Amino acid sequence: IYNAIDERFLPGHATQGERHLIAQRYQVTYPFLLYAGRISPHKNVGRMIEAFSALKAELEKSAVLPNLKLIIIGDDLSGNPELRRTVIRSGVQNDVRFLGFVPIELLRIFYDEAKIFVFPSLYEGFGLPPLEAMAHGTPVVTSNVSSLPEVVGNAAVLVHPENVFELMRALHRVLLDQQLREKMKERGMRQAAKFSWEK
Repeated sequence: IYNAIDERFLPGHATQGERHLIAQRYQVTYPFLLYAGRISPHKNVGRMIEAFSALKAELEKSAVLPNLKLIIIGDDLSGNPELRRTVIRSGVQNDVRFLGFVPIELLRIFYDEAKIFVFPSLYEGFGLPPLEAMAHGTPVVTSNVSSLPEVVGNAAVLVHPENVFELMRALHRVLLDQQLREKMKERGMRQAAKFSWEK
């Protein structure tokens, strides 16, 4: 029996006031990619940071979205010092932000505002975060392994999670192809609606 998302993620898009709230509380006033979930080895967060670094270099060539950031919401980093080192090694310490735990009421605003929700997990029993993002019409780039293709259907761009450049190219394409973004938004909302607690 399929899982379903928390109903608090479902009500409409973020209001101007809500956007102002995350700008005020978290100083988020720039375009961003989002990851939300636990930070553990199978979540593949290190490769996501490397792909983001490669993406920044690619975007620089055409001076597109120079202030793009990667926001990581989830556990605190105390148990994962390696990730901080990955950020520094990849040269993106000014562009990656770890926000730790964020309550659902605010998390739904982040989902709504993100340019892309990135979820390159190596293994998932189900994988709720991509559906939560889709419920807000946010394009999703996720892994082509484990349960994820079954959950996201034809609504996400799927990549091999161990291939950093494949992930980078997918992010680049979804960021810049407006037609694709519109299609993903529509398909994502339809896909998320298939999963309900009633069912």
